[in-house]
Amino acid sequence: MLSRGKARAAVALSGVLSVLLACATAAQSQPGDENRRADATKPSAANNLKPKKDAKPLKGNVWNLDGGIFFATDGSLPGGTCFRIMGNAGAPEFFHKLKRVDNGDGTRFVRDGEEVTQFPAHLFVALRIFDIPCSPTMGSGNTAPALTRETMSTLRLQLFWKNGVNLRPADNPVKEEIEVKPVEPYSTTAKDLHQRFIWTYWLAVKTAEVPLTDSLVFVVETPDGKVAARVAARL
Repeated sequence: MLSRGKARAAVALSGVLSVLLACATAAQSQPGDENRRADATKPSAANNLKPKKDAKPLKGNVWNLDGGIFFATDGSLPGGTCFRIMGNAGAPEFFHKLKRVDNGDGTRFVRDGEEVTQFPAHLFVALRIFDIPCSPTMGSGNTAPALTRETMSTLRLQLFWKNGVNLRPADNPVKEEIEVKPVEPYSTTAKDLHQRFIWTYWLAVKTAEVPLTDSLVFVVETPDGKVAARVAARL
């Protein structure tokens, strides 16, 4: 259990939902959202420049970080609901041509032969949350409760930076948006099916001067402070 005595960056999922879900059955994205999301991954002309001729070949294990950071985990709630969190953290231009290199000297990050040590001013994070079966066996006969709006309104999302085993609070997101979409039922003839939804959150997290070796940790807590899910976005 994470200490509740520490000052922590937190997003009350209920606060976001209560405002946006009151306006419509399913919240819709705002005008211009698609352009904004596309800009987060669109390379600029500056990134299309040819690599430096004097750049030396990278030695060691090399990972291409184009596209940003991807992460996922499963969680569960005391009432028996199981859910999945899938996410992506990116920034315009920053991850284009960025590579992670692991060798005997440790881990470093390079772009076009030059070392990169810190994140950009902000990371733009997309989180998708939806319920899943608790058992992989379809014929188990145990149907888990659906993830409802009422349940989501009670959950709390907290953000931390992790370095080694040490956690420190991350700054509160400076921008929040949400999109809630109903999931079409798998059967058009089945009766008494619970309505299911997919929640998508867009957050802008301040990351200036944060080392690339740090991980951004997302923690979903229940109203009584129990951890329902935890996942880290790491390079």
